[in-house]
Amino acid sequence: MSRRYGGNPAATIILIIADVTAVILILWIAFFLLDANTANDLVSWVHHAANWLSGWSRDMFNVKSDDWRTILNYGLPAVVYLMIGHAVAGRVNRS
Repeated sequence: MSRRYGGNPAATIILIIADVTAVILILWIAFFLLDANTANDLVSWVHHAANWLSGWSRDMFNVKSDDWRTILNYGLPAVVYLMIGHAVAGRVNRS
C-alpha cells in the first residue's frame, strides 16, 4: 500500500484506518445476515464497534426488511469512510 502513495507513511496510515473501519462495518453486516451468535465475544465486539462507527447514519433508512436496513445503515458508512479515507490519503500524498 505504501508504494501506491509513494511511500508516504501518513497516507498509508490513513488508508489502513479507512480500510479497517470499513472491514469492521462489513463484517457486522455479514455476521447479521448469517445470524451469528451475538453472545460470542468477537461478534459482540464487532457489533459494538460497528454501532459506534455508524452512529451518525444508523436509522437513516427505515425499510421494513431487517436485512436491507442493516445493509444500508452499516454499508453507507463503510463506503463513506473508504471514499473519504482514500481521498484524504491521496491529498496527503500530494502535499
